[in-house]
Amino acid sequence: MSFLIATTTGNCADIQPNPVWAHFATLCAIPRSSLHEAALRDHLIGWARERHIGFVVDAAGNLILKKPASHGSEKKPGVILQGHLDMVCQANAGTRHDFERDPIRAVVRDGWVVAEETTLGADNGIGVALALAALEEPGLSHPPLEVLLTVNEESGMDGARGLAPGALQGRALINLDTEEWGHFYLGCAGGVDVEARHTCTQQELPPGSALLRLEVSGLRGGHSGIDIHLGRGNAIKLLAEALRDLSAHTDARLIEMKGGTARNAIPREAFAVCALPVAAAANIEEWVLHRHESWRQRFAEADAKVSFACKHIGTLPGRAISRADQERLLAFLDIAANGVALVSDKFPGVTDTSSNLGVVALERGEFRATFKVRSLHDTRADALASKLAAHAVSYGLQAWKGGAYPGWAPNPASGLLALCQRVYAAQFGQPANVQVIHAGLECGLLAASHPHLEMISFGPDIRGAHAPGERVEIASVGRCWELLKAVLQELAAQPAHPCLDNASACLSTSSRRLG
Repeated sequence: MSFLIATTTGNCADIQPNPVWAHFATLCAIPRSSLHEAALRDHLIGWARERHIGFVVDAAGNLILKKPASHGSEKKPGVILQGHLDMVCQANAGTRHDFERDPIRAVVRDGWVVAEETTLGADNGIGVALALAALEEPGLSHPPLEVLLTVNEESGMDGARGLAPGALQGRALINLDTEEWGHFYLGCAGGVDVEARHTCTQQELPPGSALLRLEVSGLRGGHSGIDIHLGRGNAIKLLAEALRDLSAHTDARLIEMKGGTARNAIPREAFAVCALPVAAAANIEEWVLHRHESWRQRFAEADAKVSFACKHIGTLPGRAISRADQERLLAFLDIAANGVALVSDKFPGVTDTSSNLGVVALERGEFRATFKVRSLHDTRADALASKLAAHAVSYGLQAWKGGAYPGWAPNPASGLLALCQRVYAAQFGQPANVQVIHAGLECGLLAASHPHLEMISFGPDIRGAHAPGERVEIASVGRCWELLKAVLQELAAQPAHPCLDNASACLSTSSRRLG
């Protein structure tokens, strides 16, 4: 099967390695938003049946594919390849795309596959495609193989959370859900969600009011873990800042507010509907322009296309939230912790702890805000989440913590790491970097249910995950495919699997070979 993708000239290009991109084409064609992975899972079950690959669907909805070892490797410890079926669904404002019905439209641009107006789903579609390609690669030597494809990773990690102890038989797990080629990841952040709610008192609007819609747009957004340190604007925070300033200078009455679509994505757009005295509304353009230019200067490097606009709109709805509620909600949003809270002292350049104000909604007096808190240390994630919840309560809101999942603690003495380092150096002539990631991989939950596992994570170069314009570099996918095959073959060739049974000896051998 050939995978054809449109180029910017309107023709088609056959992308290599073909086995991987063919599977990715399938994932682009079948919608797979979180909690809606069933159609894709059913397709993969049919695919497995045709190839006599064993499969199990567990109680959580995860798909586990099983293939016996190649000849001569039957007694080697098994290997698990792991990824998740769902994707973050984000589209630019004005883009008509139904993520539950429409296929992802991708093009080749300058050596990258990109979805220009939506998320691409390379997170984690490329990882899934790599695992599926390994299952059917002819002549590939490998130990017993399991491929674990989880569900609802992006909105709750429900699949990994619900995996029963003992469901996996392998000893080594290769997670294929990281996004920077040339790095082996040995640890990840855990996370906690915080939600705040409030039922506002509503009041009649004063006579002689004009209705306005204020919009923040043009921001880059991004992954709330991987991109949180880049200093990009948060549309909700900027809108709250602007509304507080407006309320301090005129009798602005807040009616409606919306921003962001996912707690794990930095919000790119937000808007509010408010009523102003007619005279103030008539002269608001100068204030809007001043704030627009101020933000352009403030985010000149990180988010140069930030935009602030005002539209005069139709009939007044009649009711807005009370001034007291308005003041408390806007102050809460404006002051709430957002962004990097702590940088790691063990891993240079890596965020240790952060929070992201991902979603806000105010409709008919009902207010809701959702935060994603992450940390390389579970106690720090819980502490910051508790502070956010307490901050909400101090403004008279209700607040809850939930959806906690553990981080994955690094094991630098991992025998699997040593083996992978040796294979990488042999394949590419230089050592790989070893790192942790400020994102929520499923490895922490998998380690809790399967504590015997040795785990590592790697993947190709993916940019802009969780935001429209997400792209994956074609060349790095090819390198990732070659590395995966070489690692599986090395695991199959090990006489007694020393890199899983004797981690310290393997590490010292690897250190000598890597110089």
